[in-house]
Amino acid sequence: MAPARRASPPDLVFIGGRLWLDFINTDDARLGVRVDTIGAFDQFVHWLAAAQVLDAERAAALLRRAAEQPSGAAAALVETRRVRAALRALVERGRGEAAERVRDAALAELNRVLGRSVGTRRVEPRADGGYTRSFVPVGDLFGGLVIPVVESAVDSLVNDELARIHRCADRRCPRHFIDLTRSHTRRWCDMRTCGNRAKAQRSRRRARA
Repeated sequence: MAPARRASPPDLVFIGGRLWLDFINTDDARLGVRVDTIGAFDQFVHWLAAAQVLDAERAAALLRRAAEQPSGAAAALVETRRVRAALRALVERGRGEAAERVRDAALAELNRVLGRSVGTRRVEPRADGGYTRSFVPVGDLFGGLVIPVVESAVDSLVNDELARIHRCADRRCPRHFIDLTRSHTRRWCDMRTCGNRAKAQRSRRRARA
């Protein structure tokens, strides 16, 4: 099979219900076209800012430093993709007794990142009046950028949430989300996109019948 074509990144979407699921969903696909919304370091910084992990001041400082130290930014992006691959494997193949090896590999990756983190954890106000957790690395400005994502995944593991994480019911959609509905019947990543398409398909089938 030929590799999927790459497209320009679309608007950022946050529908996973957990930061680490939104992070996995940055490696997206639409109608056979692969769309990596963090395909470059500056895109990763913009995603962190949109996710309210970074404030505007720190995001701007990171982009300036990336221009001065492109090798450091490139290394941080490699780290980011490595973590994303491990988390995607965990959510897609990390359940059941046969998945022990996948879970062990994901845990090793999470602990590797956590073991290297040196910095300060803070609680900061958001513009909407709420609060968010942040991690401010000590020394290396690029170090620890992925720590909030890793900690979000750890929270889900500790709270035993894997069983409530699902892939969108649209087979063409690779997005994942946590089902927080009381009935545990959520099927679509987003009713405005995949859910509406499924509804339209059902209407067409009824019309033909």
